[in-house]
Amino acid sequence: DFLFFWGAVFLVTTTLVAFLKKENKELIPAKEETKGITDTYRLLFSIIKMPAVLTFCLLILTSKVGFSAADAVTGLKLVEEGVPKEHLALLAVPMVPLQIILPLLISKYTAGPQPLNTFYKAMPFRLLLGLEFAFLVWWAPKVKHEGGFPVYYYAVVVLSYALHQITLYSMYVAIMAFNAKVSDPLIGGTYMTLLNTVSNLGGNWPSTVALWLVDPLTVKECVGAQDHSCGTAAAAEV
Repeated sequence: DFLFFWGAVFLVTTTLVAFLKKENKELIPAKEETKGITDTYRLLFSIIKMPAVLTFCLLILTSKVGFSAADAVTGLKLVEEGVPKEHLALLAVPMVPLQIILPLLISKYTAGPQPLNTFYKAMPFRLLLGLEFAFLVWWAPKVKHEGGFPVYYYAVVVLSYALHQITLYSMYVAIMAFNAKVSDPLIGGTYMTLLNTVSNLGGNWPSTVALWLVDPLTVKECVGAQDHSCGTAAAAEV
């Protein structure tokens, strides 16, 4: 039902844009420097070789390492501690209005000459929320009872997720604003696609590594089975 509803919304809105939005015939678009796929990739390679772009790519490829584990693993660990998946899914519903409003509010601060200031200011708070998420996972078995988890625990989880969304969108909107600001208008689409792709990669590879390291870094204790290690999944099952 969710997918059907939003699929219908997408179809209606894009159709309205197609019929109601008219191109400005008076403005003559500047001729782009690229003529085909080969030229585009040559241009991308020349952009990447620029010292400022190399430094920026290094920044955004490594900036999310500090909170990758908190972002990728917290939900899985909460489920492991007994929090029902459907409850976690329901907790995402109150985040939707927040996710719509936040970019509108944050864009006021990223529209100036230095949009990355918002990115820098949000980073320490997002790192601290990683500790908050670790606390939530540690706290889960302490408050669990036969009927599940108390309402106040879910309230703390929702509040923590809301604060996390604020820091996440502050960094996301800031980096998008910066990419839009520094992209050469003549090749704006190519330039922005390159920077946004590197930005997405910078968020995905640390999460992948964090998920891969979960098992090797998890300490398990075998209760009632002396001289047996639980270091591997097979050993823990035995």
